[in-house]
Amino acid sequence: MSQILIFNKPFQVLCQFSDKSSTKKRQTLANFIKIPNFYAAGRLDFDSEGLLILTSNGKLQNQISNPDFKLPKTYLVQVEGKISKQELANLTKGVELKDGISKPAKVKMSKQPQWLWARNPPIRKRKNIPTSWIEITISEGKNRQIRRMTAAVGYPTLRLVRIKIGKWTLNKLQPGEYIEHTCP
Repeated sequence: MSQILIFNKPFQVLCQFSDKSSTKKRQTLANFIKIPNFYAAGRLDFDSEGLLILTSNGKLQNQISNPDFKLPKTYLVQVEGKISKQELANLTKGVELKDGISKPAKVKMSKQPQWLWARNPPIRKRKNIPTSWIEITISEGKNRQIRRMTAAVGYPTLRLVRIKIGKWTLNKLQPGEYIEHTCP
């Protein structure tokens, strides 16, 4: 049996326990998690929010974070502009990125969920430019992949929230909250 922490990483929090590389006082996981010997299984960008799994089991950490295990990761993404069905289809097939074509993804239109918390600071709003929400599920983990994929089809990402990794979900966790879970 292994223990994991299911954590809702807030916006602009580093996905590590210390920030030695910056003169800025950025928040880290240590601001929220006081349980020793737990480490992030994978990454979530400083500018992204949502589900992060932490564990003290190295083998489980590898199974969660290593793309070879093809654990699907699902994101809610707010993009700038009214995204077309054609661009959704392009994202589904895979798009050209600087480091190769992304693997096919599951992509569908979405609405901003009622349960989604307000972001601080809020997303900029432009009077004459609408936004769209999409849900994307990928099984690879290239650096800033979702942001690069939406930009490649002409729709910059404004907000990125990971909601699911494999069988684990955010449920009703608010930013900065976590729950402990036992895995077989």
